[in-house]
Amino acid sequence: MNSEEKNWAIACHLAAFAGWVVPFGWIIGPLIVWLVKRNQFRFVDEHGKESLNFQISLVIYGIVAVILCFILIGFLLLIALAVFQVVFVVIAAVKTSNGEHYRYPLTIRFIH
Repeated sequence: MNSEEKNWAIACHLAAFAGWVVPFGWIIGPLIVWLVKRNQFRFVDEHGKESLNFQISLVIYGIVAVILCFILIGFLLLIALAVFQVVFVVIAAVKTSNGEHYRYPLTIRFIH
């Protein structure tokens, strides 16, 4: 695997940070990178699917947390989800930069 392939795979994970600026950027960022490069690089295809599955899962967990805000526990869950997302996206990017295959925890596998 060459450095270009690794860089695009890393971009699949880090593109999720677009969600902090753009609505639904958590999904749109990795989706764009994955759609553009998935046929060119197998490593990017694998990491793009993993990143998308994680971000979609987090959106679902976030919706549940918002609903739980009515009983106040949701606010704590939203903060925990934000920290969880940042930490595990960084871990995934580092593992990917080392050429490793990474699987996010608590991820529902929507895309195979």
